[in-house]
Amino acid sequence: MSSRPVIIEDYNDAWPVMFNELKNILGIKLGELALTIEHVGSTSVPGLSAKPILDIDIVIDSMTLLPQVIGKLSELGYFHEGNLGVENREAFARTDDIVPHNEEMNQKPKHHLYVCNKESDALQKHITFRDILRQQPDLVAAYSSLKKELAERFTNNRTAYTDGKTHFVNTVLDKYKSIL
Repeated sequence: MSSRPVIIEDYNDAWPVMFNELKNILGIKLGELALTIEHVGSTSVPGLSAKPILDIDIVIDSMTLLPQVIGKLSELGYFHEGNLGVENREAFARTDDIVPHNEEMNQKPKHHLYVCNKESDALQKHITFRDILRQQPDLVAAYSSLKKELAERFTNNRTAYTDGKTHFVNTVLDKYKSIL
């Protein structure tokens, strides 16, 4: 259980702008090491309520590139946390709230950063779920309601909040993934 409360906000039009700022900094530093940099998670879906924390997946061709990526990300102020139990997905944390460092050295939005092999199951799940929701406004409304209800019930229990969303996510993936 985390001491940080679960706070859900209505969709913010600034989230994609914030993502693009981070993507540009990461893209310049990583160059061709990154196949793509994806905005995933709830902040990537227009109209979806979310915790105001961006989720970013950096996609690489192979995990053999990971040592180089770790080096480049450390230059920006990130540190490698390992895979946290998820194969082909490596987590990174920030040393301070101006990470990723750039010329301005200004405060950056809160975000979770992952580096994923292009064949990562976690990556495919993130992108598939995001893309389904982007095409299904009724699911966005239902998921927003569920998230708000769970945040109210489990304000101080992030694990229970996350567990409460799992059934919805898995049901959506099972039912709709064939439409993509």
